[in-house]
Amino acid sequence: MVRAYTRKDYIRKIPGSRIVQYDMGNLSAEFPLKVTLVVKEAAQLSHNALEAARIASNRYMQRKAGRMGYHLKIRVYPHHIVRENPMATGAGADRVQDGMRKAFGKAVSSVAIVKPNQKVLTIYTNKRNFKDAKESLRRAAMKFPVTCRIEVEEGSELVK
Repeated sequence: MVRAYTRKDYIRKIPGSRIVQYDMGNLSAEFPLKVTLVVKEAAQLSHNALEAARIASNRYMQRKAGRMGYHLKIRVYPHHIVRENPMATGAGADRVQDGMRKAFGKAVSSVAIVKPNQKVLTIYTNKRNFKDAKESLRRAAMKFPVTCRIEVEEGSELVK
């Protein structure tokens, strides 16, 4: 896996992160169940994918459990800045372009670098909304370019 590129001193313009919130739902209540989305392999999750997963998961849980029946938390932050060296196309592009010479690239996006078995999203809820939380995280997993699994913890022990 590549080392995270986070040195903002060298970058003129950094694109803003699309993620609006990292904690949603009922932030003050204590919930007995903890349902977590875990990535199976190393990947880069873009800020757009994280926001899409957040929207899909939050909307489903809000519809099924109500505003006060869950607490959704995003557990990763997109620190790594992705650069791209845009290539010119069309007639005469070869005379304008330098190819790979001085190909530092422009900042185009930010991503969260995740390791295998890292937790990405967590929903705290009660037993009544357990199936809804699992479905919500399944929908969120569809937005990521990597396979995920769902872990369930009840109290302090892990339930399979």
